[in-house]
Amino acid sequence: MKLILGMGCDRGASLETLSTAVDQALAQIDQTRKAVTALASIDKKSDEIALLALAEQHGWPLHFFSAEQLAKVEVPNPSDVVLKYMGTPAVAEAAAILAAKKSLRFLLVEKYKYLGTDGKNATVSIVRG
Repeated sequence: MKLILGMGCDRGASLETLSTAVDQALAQIDQTRKAVTALASIDKKSDEIALLALAEQHGWPLHFFSAEQLAKVEVPNPSDVVLKYMGTPAVAEAAAILAAKKSLRFLLVEKYKYLGTDGKNATVSIVRG
């Protein structure tokens, strides 16, 4: 199975937090990082060190989308908080759907939220590619 991950995170989240969030989200569908073919997020995270490191560590292409692009995607879990700070009601779900060039019905894991030991949040969504 080929999987595309959509990811959002607090500014400055650690690589450990992102990695743990990814692993726990993948475990929900009995998959591992081996099935992942790409990572996607909002363009405002294009300088997020842990996100760049995660993609580089696994050789995953990293796709970034603007708030305007993400806001056009229908998602099951829109957030007023994300809308307030990012300009779109969803990052992880919408980015995964856009990167996979699929629709909502290919979403395998909705917005999985994880609070890391660093006190930072990460969200992961998984779409079947």
